Amino acid sequence: MKAELLAPAGSYEALTAALSAGADAVYLGGAAFGARAYAKNLTQEEILRAIDFVHLHGKKLYLTVNTLFKEEELEEQLYGYLLPYYRQGLDAVIVQDLGALRAIRRWFPDLAVHASTQMTVTGSAAARMLEKEGAVRVVPARELSLAEIQRIHRTTGLEIECFVHGALCYCYSGQCLMSSLIGGRSGNRGRCAQPCRLPYEVYEKGRRLGEPGEEYPLSPKDMCTVELLPEILRAGVTSLKIEGRMKKPEYTAGVVSIYRKYLDLYEENPGKYRVLPEDLKKLYDIYNRDGFNQSYYKVRNGREMIALKNEKQIVGSRRGRRNEQLFYEIQKNYLETQPKEPASGCLTLCKGAPAVLTVYAGDACVTVEKEGIQKAQKQPLTEERVRTQMEKTGNTPFWFEQLDIFMEDDVFVPMQFLSELRREAMERLEQELVLPFRRTEPKKAPADSRQNGRKKAEDGQGTVNIRVTALAETGNQLRVLLETSGISAVYADLLCFSKEYYMEEAVAAISRAKSQGKEFWLALPHAVRDGQLNPWRDRFRELIQEGLDGFLVRNLESYAFLQEAGLGGYTAADYSIYTMNHEAQRFWEERSIVRDTVPLELNQYELARRDNSCSEMIVYGYLPMMVSAQCVKKTMDGCNGKNSLVMLRDRYGKEFPVKCCCEFCYNVIYNSLPLGLLKEAETVKKLSPWGVRLAFSMENAAETERIAEQFLQAYRYGSVQEPGQEYTKGHFRRKVE
Repeated sequence: MKAELLAPAGSYEALTAALSAGADAVYLGGAAFGARAYAKNLTQEEILRAIDFVHLHGKKLYLTVNTLFKEEELEEQLYGYLLPYYRQGLDAVIVQDLGALRAIRRWFPDLAVHASTQMTVTGSAAARMLEKEGAVRVVPARELSLAEIQRIHRTTGLEIECFVHGALCYCYSGQCLMSSLIGGRSGNRGRCAQPCRLPYEVYEKGRRLGEPGEEYPLSPKDMCTVELLPEILRAGVTSLKIEGRMKKPEYTAGVVSIYRKYLDLYEENPGKYRVLPEDLKKLYDIYNRDGFNQSYYKVRNGREMIALKNEKQIVGSRRGRRNEQLFYEIQKNYLETQPKEPASGCLTLCKGAPAVLTVYAGDACVTVEKEGIQKAQKQPLTEERVRTQMEKTGNTPFWFEQLDIFMEDDVFVPMQFLSELRREAMERLEQELVLPFRRTEPKKAPADSRQNGRKKAEDGQGTVNIRVTALAETGNQLRVLLETSGISAVYADLLCFSKEYYMEEAVAAISRAKSQGKEFWLALPHAVRDGQLNPWRDRFRELIQEGLDGFLVRNLESYAFLQEAGLGGYTAADYSIYTMNHEAQRFWEERSIVRDTVPLELNQYELARRDNSCSEMIVYGYLPMMVSAQCVKKTMDGCNGKNSLVMLRDRYGKEFPVKCCCEFCYNVIYNSLPLGLLKEAETVKKLSPWGVRLAFSMENAAETERIAEQFLQAYRYGSVQEPGQEYTKGHFRRKVE
């Protein structure tokens, strides 16, 4: 399969520039539901025109609907939003929300669905799961190595689309709540405010880490992988994706042109692939964020990937002056010209008969006739004059590669006559070429029979009998929670037990929980890569036999791994397995998830319209804002191979704890204040959740005991005490954009 060069189109001008520069396909967003809400997204009219435009040139167009959908958006808006594009011939949609995936597959079964990088596909098990659900292409997490991508290629029939150039997020895409929790602008809703690009100081036990001037520990450099193209293609990548819907058309065209050049060179002669220094310099001059890195294809993470210092402040405006000539050349070569396709034609001009023009391109052929040929009274037309007029294809997407002209010697027609003949033929040729892509409106599948909305109070869950569960990330927290009366289920982080005596300690904890009448679950890691859970498979099965109730999963790879191991029915979904709408809830119910966790980005009014009867709601805890393959400790101080805790301090003096999980090699950045819905207990209970959860992470044993008792008193017995510390309400009172 020939590799596809995929370009961003944040505007119609960028789309045409991308095709002029050699893109095989473009991806763009419309007026809603795209992960770049602040780009100059195209209008409906522009997208409909763009679909025809790309098809005329033998290219493809993919539409981003890669955000999380609130209930009313999915139920009332998405179908009508997609329908005009579907009928026009849209090639594929890029999707994050599994509820949207479920609905689109039902509404438009012949529309290709691509699994967005926002789904955080970190391994081959998750990719195989999505293939079974009808996805034809996966965009894996940008953090994957070439070897991990190759495993997806070898074990699935999916097309694989990977980023090769442009900006990198610090967080696993789709797992970032930092912008949302700090400023109310959600990356999952296309409105990220990029707090990772702001300055932070890093401290460990009061000692500041890093060198002077290193103030941007969360800001990755841009990626540039043109030198790695042969290895990326050999790993099984079928679509090379350039990032940049927020950038100017000049950026799109310039980057596309260089990657087009080297993709063609590789396909022509793989053995002599070499990137010229002057082309690397062009990519650098077009745009870079304080230098380039080669992404995660060959490294796990590293200091060299981060733009620790703000080089723009250092070099001033020199780069802008250096770019002027380059941008002028890009504008002249790609923005001021339109791509055109070769067409062939045959024109016949004879007296006493209509003029006949037949034009054909690709599989389309049209013939146009027009009356009005006259006998020349003075000076007959010459073939040269007729050819010159007919080859003025102007704003049409065609040029005459071959034009045969058969005419008598003494004929005459006005030049306007020839122009009208050509114009009508070209317009009809366009229509013929795009006609095969048109679709009729499908018969819409019936809506889900599930009753949406708030569960009625008579089920008893809105009373004092509400369940209270708790999650422990440390052994000390676990010991306290196992002894705390009133907690009905305990989730223990996978690493709560020692390596040396893991099974003995885990079995003892299960036994202790059962003796107290509690459920006992293992909470799996926030990020899991391909194969990382393989050593645990037999342990998991043995622990189930010992009475373990199941596993709290935080990502698709964990769930898919358990499903393939025959343990899919022993799973509960954490908040990061998003169930923002009833379609997503149904998706997971159909896959035997025992219960889900209420999304953190819905407020109390939105939750009141949600069926929470099989959902837990987090009411206490330092909420994870970022899960990153990067390591703040390693970047600023080097890796010591041990789990550690460092602090990020922002420009306002707020501190954000960062846990380094070395066993699975990722960082979790937590909010500066814990969520605390203590005084809101009665309001929460009226939402009728299956239960409420206390999530412990930073707390010592004494703090764990005190907080657990406070929340148990509020939620079980209706006795609300003064919290004794400052809490955030998260999005409970605030609607996310």
